[in-house]
Amino acid sequence: MTGAPPPADPIAVPPVAEDATPREPWHRRVIQSLLYSRNADRSRKTRARIGLAVAVFACIYAIIGGRLVLYAVAPDSHAGRRGGGSDAVATARPDILDRNGEILATDVRMPSLFAEPRRLIDADEAVELLTAVMPDLDTGELRDRLGSKRGFAWLKREISPQQQREVHRLGIPGVGFLNENKRIYPNGREVSHLIGHVNIDNQGIAGLEKWLDTNGLADLHRAGFASDRQQEPLRLAVDLRVQHAMHDELGQARDKFKAKAAAGVVLDVRTGEIVALVSHPDYDPNNPKEALDPNRMNRLTTGVFEMGSTFKALTVAMTLDAGKMSLGSSVDARGALHWGKFRISDYHAQNRVLSVPEVFTYSSNVGAAKMALAVGVEHHKQWLRKMGQLDRLRTELPESAEPIVPKRWGELNTITISFGHGLSVAPLQALMGLAATVNGGLLIPPTFLKRSEEEARSLARRVLKPETSTAMRYLMRLNAEKGSASKANVPGYYVGGKTGTAEKVVGGRYSKTKLLTDFVAVLPSDQPRYIILIMLDEPQGLPETHGYATAGWNAAPVAAKVITRVAPLLGLEPRFDLPVAEQLILGRGSRPAADVTSSTTRREARATGGTPSTAAPPKPPADIRPAGTSPAR
Repeated sequence: MTGAPPPADPIAVPPVAEDATPREPWHRRVIQSLLYSRNADRSRKTRARIGLAVAVFACIYAIIGGRLVLYAVAPDSHAGRRGGGSDAVATARPDILDRNGEILATDVRMPSLFAEPRRLIDADEAVELLTAVMPDLDTGELRDRLGSKRGFAWLKREISPQQQREVHRLGIPGVGFLNENKRIYPNGREVSHLIGHVNIDNQGIAGLEKWLDTNGLADLHRAGFASDRQQEPLRLAVDLRVQHAMHDELGQARDKFKAKAAAGVVLDVRTGEIVALVSHPDYDPNNPKEALDPNRMNRLTTGVFEMGSTFKALTVAMTLDAGKMSLGSSVDARGALHWGKFRISDYHAQNRVLSVPEVFTYSSNVGAAKMALAVGVEHHKQWLRKMGQLDRLRTELPESAEPIVPKRWGELNTITISFGHGLSVAPLQALMGLAATVNGGLLIPPTFLKRSEEEARSLARRVLKPETSTAMRYLMRLNAEKGSASKANVPGYYVGGKTGTAEKVVGGRYSKTKLLTDFVAVLPSDQPRYIILIMLDEPQGLPETHGYATAGWNAAPVAAKVITRVAPLLGLEPRFDLPVAEQLILGRGSRPAADVTSSTTRREARATGGTPSTAAPPKPPADIRPAGTSPAR
């Protein structure tokens, strides 16, 4: 028997190592080698990262918790301030200082009363308790505020410390205090039209306070960068001492002449700095409700007026600068000037040929009109535009008025505007143009901020030849020596000036009883430093003025009083025994100042049958006339 076949050899299986693990894909091994080193302990790194994340989140929650605690325990801090709409908190403003560092406006901290209606337990009880302590609170409005579901509501802004203590003793939950910035004005009315005022939220709404907001302060407040008082103060060119003297004298003048209003400016002709600006009646910026009275407006920038004969200075300067006439020229003023149905005459007509200086000192309407016509209508219009009289004057004060300019400018307009009728401008605007006629011929925009002479020259525009300015300084001084400005001649200060009297337009017609008088003074006339404007609105005649209510009897003597007080404050030393204008300003030797008629003028006078122009101005002078005399129109 054959045996069974031998069993097949078993298949050999290689032994498997116990610690063998499947190999990871190559791309995963590359990423892990980049993130970790080959021998790194990944579990320890993971635990460290988790710990770091826990610590970071713990710090964040600690900061949030701390801020919540601040909101709970310190509602009057900066962190607790509410914003938006009527619940805005009054933020800080920079101090406003005069040129000598005197404070004109500053902030003080005042408590204000607020409530959080959601936290109140009994709104009706809170109303009864609060009105018992503060009777001036409106019960209905208070009940509405406390009964709302708002998170925050003002109850009363700027309460007194006594009121704060009484409310605090009530211990009403949900009622608290918030310290705010309140704007105060230590000098009150004296600077009201300069500084302006703010609202309850310490936001500027008038004057330089408003200018501050429109020039970046409001943006800083919105961004939260003006929440404290670490702000650079605003330094003005205004001198508080001069401002006080001007304010005092104008107040006395307004009372004395029973005027509706009075206003005045002191302007540095070399820099354009406004050293003082006053307009009566004024208001207390600490009680800005008074500013709502339209009669308390700033007449120097907000009002526009026909400036009367002071405009003749611009007319004469234009004619001399254009080369149409000189100081030795003459003008035929033997009779009234007829233009259509209109008749232009002089108040104190000389009925003869007048020299140019006599046109100025006699304040001749006929002479001024003929001088303007000699230049021409278009040149006259362009001249006044160049002198800044036809466009709105822009200064730091937001309140400024647009001049009232004729829509159609013909020869009759040139005639009337030549002597100050038919064109209404802001008084500060007119003063800017007049300053250019005496400072060497440079038109410098006025400013309430401090400015150096170098800065002023960089902004100035030449509008007159220097020799024309010299002639105008001579005429201004001659007018104080011989003409209508004689009552403003203060010994020692070599004052020059020009009076102006304009009848106001009432109901579309010139009133015979309502006058606007003004006087422009230059000091000293040989080397001008300052120009001063005094303006009285509807002054009345007095027995001591013989019933006259014109500029020579009121505005000019008021200017003399102002100059007497402010000249020493401005650093002007008196100089006595100075020669007359023709010698000191023109350098013409020792001829009498009134004898300014050339031989040509005398020949023209003889040829026309007139009298040579050597007579002294009449008494009273041209701008010293009875109230009620109609102007040329």
